Amino acid sequence: MIKQAEKELEKLLKGNRNFVNGTPTTKNMTLETLQKYAFHQEPYACVLTCSDSRVVPEIIFDCGIGELFVARVAGMTTGPNVVESVEYAVKKLGVPLLILLGHDDCGVMKYAKEHYPEPMSNFSSILKCVYPVLDREEDNGSVATDQDGISSTKVGAEGKKCHNFFAQEHTRWVEDYLMKHSVIINEAVKNKKLLIAKCHFDHSTGLVELI
Repeated sequence: MIKQAEKELEKLLKGNRNFVNGTPTTKNMTLETLQKYAFHQEPYACVLTCSDSRVVPEIIFDCGIGELFVARVAGMTTGPNVVESVEYAVKKLGVPLLILLGHDDCGVMKYAKEHYPEPMSNFSSILKCVYPVLDREEDNGSVATDQDGISSTKVGAEGKKCHNFFAQEHTRWVEDYLMKHSVIINEAVKNKKLLIAKCHFDHSTGLVELI
C-alpha cells in the first residue's frame, strides 16, 4: 500500500507541475465521468485542506471527478467531524494516501497570530484548533518568530513570511493530532496501509511542496 501511495503522490505532484506550467491533462471532468461514478466512488487519495477559495485541490493537482476525497475546513482546523471524514476515506474507501495541504496567506493563521492568546467569542472553535501550535511555540520560547527569527508583529513581506511558516507548523500539528485522536488513522499508518504527506501550497508560484 505504501508503494501505491508513493506512486499516487508522485502522480499528484506531477499534476501540480502541469497546473504550474499551464498544461493540464485532465479529461474526466464531464457528465460522462460523473455518471460512471453515479453509484460508487474510488478515490485514490484523501486531501484535508482549507476552505480558502484559492485552494482547489482538483485544479492545482490536475485531477477530475472521482479521483480525490476532499475535506475542506477554514484553516484546515481539525476537530471530531473532520477526523471522522478522514477516517471514512481511510476505512470505508481504502485510500492509501492522505495529503495535509496548508497554504500561503491563510486568514485563519493571521487571525490567530493577531489575537493569541485571548479567547474570542467569534471563531472560537477554529481558534481552539490553532492556538495549541502557538502554545507549543511559546513553551519553546519562539511564539513570535519564524525559522529566520522574523517577528510575527512585523507587517508586509516579513509578516507574511511568518504567517506562512506558522501555517506549515500547523500542518505538522494536524498530522500529530490525527495520529493521537484517531485509532483508525494511527493503525493504518503503523500497518503501512496509509501514507500521510504534509504539503504546502505557494500562491505566488502555484507549487505544492512537501514539508
